[in-house]
Amino acid sequence: MGPTASGKTALAIQLHQQMGAELVSVDSALIYRGMDIGTAKPTAEEQQQAPHALIDICDPTEVYSAADFRRDVLEQIDAIHARGNVPLLVGGTMLYFKALVDGIADLPEADAALRSEIQQQAADGSWESLHQELSQYDPTSAARINVNDHQRLMRAVEVYRLTGKSLTEINNQPLAPLPYKIHQFAIAPKEKAQLHHLIEVRFKMMLELGFEAEVKSLMQRGDLDLSLPSMRSVGYRQMWQYLSGEMDYDEMVFRGVVATRQLAKKQMNWLKSWSDLTWLQSGDPRNNKIITNSLSDT
Repeated sequence: MGPTASGKTALAIQLHQQMGAELVSVDSALIYRGMDIGTAKPTAEEQQQAPHALIDICDPTEVYSAADFRRDVLEQIDAIHARGNVPLLVGGTMLYFKALVDGIADLPEADAALRSEIQQQAADGSWESLHQELSQYDPTSAARINVNDHQRLMRAVEVYRLTGKSLTEINNQPLAPLPYKIHQFAIAPKEKAQLHHLIEVRFKMMLELGFEAEVKSLMQRGDLDLSLPSMRSVGYRQMWQYLSGEMDYDEMVFRGVVATRQLAKKQMNWLKSWSDLTWLQSGDPRNNKIITNSLSDT
């Protein structure tokens, strides 16, 4: 685990080459096909050296939940164990890690027809009336979900209509624990200023690699917009707004770097409160040995 730009992928590839561990991505942006540069997705060469599971598994129009991830990653872990190998999970989406370790409520899968019906109801009336409806059978979720957060509002209403139970009621049910022993490591630079520098360097490298052209191509599809989780990914939102004429190039770069730093701060806050965690320092040549020693001690 670790904040963006901390060197997770490079370390994971080294561990794959050293001990044969099979890599599984834990990243809510790397799941999307066609979003390569702005997500810092492992290159084709890197993936050839060390294949990553759970990369390029969704179209950018799709919504992929933490529950979807837990289901998919458990399947990957079982398959890797069946091959006699060690699964090595690598990424920075802390909500996914939490869902894996702590479990997650058994929510129903999204229903496209029902979602269309709910959206039409909101169009005919208002999102405010839908929010009022939610407050009648799930006041806890209604208090937590802003009326303008259409995606979460729609999901809360959808869950109730599919199950007859509120989202709050389902989330309060006992969760199934992770059935494996795990070793947890976090990697980050020693100083915050160093991480900020790495983020800025990487964002500018993305621009040099053709990030603008990548987002132009996504916009030209015609079926994507900023309401989708994929297009709200850090960097993509700012580039989309720039290409839409909402800001100039320099402001896009500034906002993209700031948004990435904010993401890294959130990731670090998650990790600082994490239990049973061994910290590694970015670039420390001893990282491999620390990890392999931890595994050999058990």
